[in-house]
This record gives sequence, C-alpha cells and structure tokens, in this order.
Amino acid sequence: MFVGKKSAFAVALFSVSLVIASCGSSTGTASSSASTPSSESASQSSAPTESSASSSAPAESSSSASTEASSSASGGAGLSASSITADFAAMATLKDVATAGKGKIAVILPDTVTSARYTQFDAPYLEKSFTMAGLTKDDFSIVNAQGSTATQLTDAQNAITAGATVLVVDPLDSGTGAQIETYAKSHGVPVIDYDRLTLGGSRDYYVSFNNVAVGTLIGNGFVQCATDWGVKDVKFIEMVGAPTDNNATLFAQGYDAVLKPLEDAGTYKKVAAPAGTWDPPTAATEFEQALTAHPDANAAVTPNDGNTAPIVTYLKKQGVKANTFPLTGQDASLGGLQNILTGYQCGTVYKPIYLEAQAAAALALYLRAGQTPPASLVNGTTPDTQTKTDVPSVLMTPLWVTTKNMNATVVKDGAAPAAQLCKGYEAQCKTAGISG
Repeated sequence: MFVGKKSAFAVALFSVSLVIASCGSSTGTASSSASTPSSESASQSSAPTESSASSSAPAESSSSASTEASSSASGGAGLSASSITADFAAMATLKDVATAGKGKIAVILPDTVTSARYTQFDAPYLEKSFTMAGLTKDDFSIVNAQGSTATQLTDAQNAITAGATVLVVDPLDSGTGAQIETYAKSHGVPVIDYDRLTLGGSRDYYVSFNNVAVGTLIGNGFVQCATDWGVKDVKFIEMVGAPTDNNATLFAQGYDAVLKPLEDAGTYKKVAAPAGTWDPPTAATEFEQALTAHPDANAAVTPNDGNTAPIVTYLKKQGVKANTFPLTGQDASLGGLQNILTGYQCGTVYKPIYLEAQAAAALALYLRAGQTPPASLVNGTTPDTQTKTDVPSVLMTPLWVTTKNMNATVVKDGAAPAAQLCKGYEAQCKTAGISG
C-alpha cells in the first residue's frame, strides 16, 4: 500500500523543480518503446507543454541537422517542414521573404509557470529564427503574458497599435485566444496559433507538434515500460492536463487509443481519472487522492514532466522503489530526464522547440510579406471542434526518449547538456552511455 498523509511538500518541491528544470522539446530514431509518427501530410484527430538547459540553439552537428536539406529551400520557395533543422539554416533562405515584408511580427507567449520552456527556449529560438532571416529587433517583438488573460489581450492590442502586421499567439485559453483573433481580424492582422489551438477561433494557421502522436508515444511508452519493469495486472491512474487546454485533450486522445484496447481485453484496468491540471502541486494532490482511494494502483499515465516530478517525490517518501511504478512524461525537462535515469519515470516525449519556433517564424514571415506559405511547409490540418473547420497546420514530429536514446537525442541536440544532466547522476549517466 502506497498511501501516506498529504502534505505541502509538493509546492516547495515544484519551486525547486522550476530552478533545475530543463526543457527540450524531436527528431532522430525512436526507441523501441514507441514509434515516431511522420509529420508529413499529418492530420490531428478531432478533439478539443516543458525543463531547463542552455537557451542557446542546438549544436549544428545535431542528429536532426541537415544543412543540405535546408539549403535546398532557396529563397524560401522550397521550404518544407522537413527542411527545418537544428542549425537554423532554413531561416537564412527566407531573407528575400523578410525583405518583401512590411510591419512588425508580434509574438505573445502565455506564462512562465506551466513550463519553463517559454523563456528558456521558445523566446530565444524565435528571436534567432527572425534574425537569421534578416529581421532586426525593430521588426519583431516577443512578450510573455505572465499567466494573465487580461495582459495577453492587452499585449495583442498594443502590438497592433504599435504596427504589428502579424501576430503569433500561444493562448492561455481558447476564450482569450478567440478575443485576440477577433480583434486582430477586425484590424486586418492575421494570427498564427502557436503550440495551442484556439477552439472557436479565427486564426489563419496553427503551428505545433502532432499532439495526438505525442499522446500515442506516451501510451506506447507506458505499455512498454510496464512490460520492461515486470508490472503484473496493471491498475493505473490516468492523469491529464488542464481541461481548458486543447493540447491536453489531444494528448489524452493519443494515449487512450493505446490503452482502451488493453482495458477492453482486461489486461489493464483504469482505477481513477482525476479532473486534470497543468499545475504540478495540484497534480500531486490529485494523484495522492486517487491513490488513497485506490491503494492497489501500481502505475500512472502522467502527461508531462512537471506534473510527474512531485508524484515521484511522493512515491519515494512512501518507499516505492525504482523501476516498479511506471510514470510517463513530456518535454524532456532536466528533472524528467533525471527521473528516467534513476528509474522513476519510464520516458518523456521530446519536442525540439527549435523546430516549432522556426516553423512559426517562417509562417509569420510569409504572412508579413503577403505571400501564401508553400504547401510543403503547411503539412497538415488540425480540427477546430467548435467551428467544425480544419485549420491549416505545420505539425512537427515528437520523439519518445528513454535511457536507450537519451544521449543520441536530447544530449546531442544540446537540449539537455550532459554537464547539467549528469551532475549528481554520474553513475546513471555512465550506464546510459552519456558522458559530460
């Protein structure tokens, strides 16, 4: 029985995790625990994101870099989703597009609480993308709404007043996103939804990872992990992200598709399904309550590394040993990767944010120039279940990371520098073939 008294440790723990967290966010060869879906011609199924490391761009020798592919997109005419790589060379092919554009590009990010990624990765990668394409700092702005929906709307309005001709917005929620998009449309300013889709919105494009595929990787990784760790008669708690986040619904759709057949076959049993949140202390509370009500639970599907971190700490306090209680994750955070190394997390979905940032910047540059983005770049659609429309999308490919491929992916890309990852975990890194 893994039940213990609830405590306030989760709040303090999360504060610590933000300091050490490392966000990487996908290319390379998937581990045997899950296959990597193709992002080409992708379409996310209907249904209504996190880590800290160096904020510098990945090394050009990254496993996902391909200068030759990037260079083939001369003048941006042949730019495709697959030609966007870790070396940012694809952005340099868009200088003619940048020169043809007018006005400013305004990027509005959501917060610094749900994930450290926005300040440590998205912002610097977006800035590098724009500058590599030839824009100056007078041609774009990147701000963070700091978790305030009112601020996010005001930021958008102020950006348009200041001359923005394109908005890139990661909406805090769909209501706020829809308000921004209505305002922008009334001023003739196109909007790109970044990372999260605004349900009921009127955006022109959407840029993200294939989020159903993210959930599928989590589900497959969970099943493989339960097998590898010898967990019999799996009774799992299924946790999800915030109900207000369309991505959370898509993630759950992905892992439900993997787990439902096992439940129907009677080999897996879902014992609890808490309401869902992206707030780690709240996730810890939801987990403790579920485990108290179902003390026979022996595994949990968890949607990201941030939510998993306090659960790992709680289980350790209850005396749960490594490689016995499967937990999942997403974002390839430093803390999440270290939990994987120590056997308290099965794996994590790696989403190279440098891919997403470049895709968003490329779309914004085309729109700023009044040009239609090439079909090779806009490689899929995503359904807005409220408006019943398919939103033209650039969907990048995620990857499941375990100890088997950690060195060849997040470490090689620079998303989790070995020196940071392995500090205090030298023995585990050595076993995983990672050297600092």
